[in-house]
Amino acid sequence: MASEATTLEVPGPDGVREMRVSSPSRVIWPEAGVTKLELAEYLVAVAPAFLAHNGDRPISLQRFGGDVSGEWFFSKNPPKGTPDWIRTVDVTYPSGRTHPQLVADEAAALVWMAQMNTVVFHPWPSRAGDTDHPDELRIDLDPQPGTDFRDVISVAHGMREVLSEAGLTAAVKTSGSRGLHLIAPIVAEHDFIEVRHAVIAAARELERRRPDDVTTSWWKEERGERIFLDYNQAARDRTTAGAYSPRALPGATVSTPLTWDELDDVDPTAFTIRTVPQRLADLGDPWAGLHDSAGSLAPLLEWWERDLAAGLGDLVYPPDYPKMPGEPPRVAPSRARKEQD
Repeated sequence: MASEATTLEVPGPDGVREMRVSSPSRVIWPEAGVTKLELAEYLVAVAPAFLAHNGDRPISLQRFGGDVSGEWFFSKNPPKGTPDWIRTVDVTYPSGRTHPQLVADEAAALVWMAQMNTVVFHPWPSRAGDTDHPDELRIDLDPQPGTDFRDVISVAHGMREVLSEAGLTAAVKTSGSRGLHLIAPIVAEHDFIEVRHAVIAAARELERRRPDDVTTSWWKEERGERIFLDYNQAARDRTTAGAYSPRALPGATVSTPLTWDELDDVDPTAFTIRTVPQRLADLGDPWAGLHDSAGSLAPLLEWWERDLAAGLGDLVYPPDYPKMPGEPPRVAPSRARKEQD
């Protein structure tokens, strides 16, 4: 007996592609009852805005064997059977190895990725034509236990002011979970290490101004009830869910671009696979034209040098990275105290 399947006619730059979706009635989000077909249809509906922000970039796929409550894995190399019309680009990972990654250029590519059980799309902050030099500065505001979304909103406004003082224009989106992401377009002339330094400089400046509200501490035991400014999301091969990407959370929420005017009253749980297409149709894309002008990192890098001169060194890299020059020891403070005793 043939397996259940359907076909979507997906418009694209070279005409309509007929895209097969197997098991269309399979429920991906059990709590919300959202199916695989709904996911594919969602991606087609939001494709123009989705591709404007995530297209032409290396993209990592977070794929699930079953529904979002089950096991998943990151797919970075093109899976076996990738259509020849889907573009790839070689990227270099922190280990120094170079491998191809997928690039999404049209809606049909997104449907094919959904067919491969992709739920969350993680684009790089650099373009396919120059993968080593990001054109986006990204800051992840991560709420800690004892904080809530209202605290994240307050910190987002503070970070916007810091970036503005450094000459950068920040946009904001929901993470699809409990946090917020800030994105500032930058001239693609600095490598990942320099961009990470710029993020650290901005984070430290906000930490100085609001020490009771935010922290740059990598170690959870030191964060307290503060918003963590996750500077390591700026490191090479570290990505967040892209704009308009679904999230693997019970409500089928979507990481959704916002205007700054609506931020204070926003309910992040209201942005889902079933509601975001209509929001786009009614209001348009708040990030339209985001990359029409790009800012310089020079002021933030001057802040970084200022902090170095004051004795503030680099911060801890992700644990799966090779040891980096100038990086402090990767030892949790409590463990370090025990080793000294």
